[in-house]
Amino acid sequence: YHQSQTMLTSAKTRVSQVLNHFTNPTRSFTLSKSSMAKLDINSTVRMNSGYEIPLLGYGVYQTPMDIAEEVTAHAVKCGYRHADSAAAYRNEAPTAAGLLKAQVPRSELFFTSKVPPKAVNYDAAKAVVDESLRLTGLDYIDLYLLHAPYGGKENRLGAWKALVEAVEAGKVRSIGVSNYGVHHLDELEEWIKQTEEKEGKGKGGLLSVNQVELHPWLARDDIVEWCKKRGVVLEIDDPLLTPLAKKYTKTTSQILLRWGLQKVFDP
Repeated sequence: YHQSQTMLTSAKTRVSQVLNHFTNPTRSFTLSKSSMAKLDINSTVRMNSGYEIPLLGYGVYQTPMDIAEEVTAHAVKCGYRHADSAAAYRNEAPTAAGLLKAQVPRSELFFTSKVPPKAVNYDAAKAVVDESLRLTGLDYIDLYLLHAPYGGKENRLGAWKALVEAVEAGKVRSIGVSNYGVHHLDELEEWIKQTEEKEGKGKGGLLSVNQVELHPWLARDDIVEWCKKRGVVLEIDDPLLTPLAKKYTKTTSQILLRWGLQKVFDP
């Protein structure tokens, strides 16, 4: 119990520190010198699916089930609108409950989940999506990703097909991948192209997001360029890595989140 309460307090503190950077008017910043577009806690970016995704998301990786609901509810209360969970995290249900707890309209909230590596095949991926809907009680999931490019080519593409069908069924709004390198992205793009040639435009699905680890010490320019060329949103997976912030009297979270946002990534 004591350990859970300590983790809860720590998580709430980090949420408040990060969001203070966005809610303090003296700390506004821009995407680029050319665009001069102001960023704030409500900033979003349009995905290939046509839906908007909040630029700032609250990830619940390694967040225990017994505190996930309260931490997520606190994040929403502070201004977050996007919670990023996964089947492998085993906290989808409390995270979704926390997201909805704050009485914010569902249309303003965004929930992400992911097909776990062990379920990267057609049948298992279909079952995982249905299980996520059952656990969360949501009518739809905003974004569903393939968590990793495991299982071999046939299984990867089968799992993607399952996500495409979930979109067609209204269970999921947008789909994407996670931890995909250029080789895997090329493979998926070719499958989408071939499927559309056989079955018609849109039948291969719309790749909206690639979630990867990305920060100043792991630039991954090839992935960045690939996604940029095709309008695929790059989500930064856990960019909070290093203590550079002392120089600027900011937290590490604020420094690296700002770096990612100014690069037009989605942390």
